[in-house]
Amino acid sequence: MTDDSEAPSPAGGKPGPHHAGHRERLRHRARTAGLPHLPDYELLELFLFRSQPQGDVKPVAKALLARFGSLAAVLAASVEDLMTVRTEDSRGRTKGVGAETALDLAALHEVAARVAREPAVKRPVISSWTALLAYVRVALQHEPREQFRVLYLDRKNQLILDEVQNRGTVDHAPVYPREVVRRGLEVSAAAMILVHNHPSGDPTPSRPDIEMTKQIVLAAKALGLDVHDHLIVGRDGVASLKSLGLM
Repeated sequence: MTDDSEAPSPAGGKPGPHHAGHRERLRHRARTAGLPHLPDYELLELFLFRSQPQGDVKPVAKALLARFGSLAAVLAASVEDLMTVRTEDSRGRTKGVGAETALDLAALHEVAARVAREPAVKRPVISSWTALLAYVRVALQHEPREQFRVLYLDRKNQLILDEVQNRGTVDHAPVYPREVVRRGLEVSAAAMILVHNHPSGDPTPSRPDIEMTKQIVLAAKALGLDVHDHLIVGRDGVASLKSLGLM
């Protein structure tokens, strides 16, 4: 069924808005040319059609990409930040991202993160390192605030739990080594991988990152837990403290 915003003008009437019929044309192009051939803003439009069933969503899609910088960053944005995006439609009316649209976008990001996590969950994490790196990048690469999480593993190095230990500011998330280790004992973990992000985009470990890692390694070792690595995620990639010889 055609949306109300796409209805053709009656014979002899005034021309409809410039976006009349745009939704069906875009859907047709997606079906015939294929989704991979659509630019980011049009792919985002297709999703926004579901959340905003009427009106021109192209300005909203372009405003989201302009505000956050990329499609991945749009999906990783918080509901609160998404709702700050405002633009004007073709008739000069204010239009933007409401609570339902923001929740839909956040849900899409969660779906992507869970899909990326599946390969890491089904096999030992150590033997599926590429899948693990892909997962942590999807989960944290575009987080606007620093987040510290721990992947708790069993004796076969399979994932038991991926838990956010703390969320912080744009450059700091408080970490308490005793809490990290205590949680590992609670879930009967044998090992763990520490993960946090640098919202600046540069994954290079800082001196506090290195010192905090050493503290957790010592606390874990005293109770028979291994710390396999500490991964730092940024837009520019993922740094491994183990590979860098820093732990």
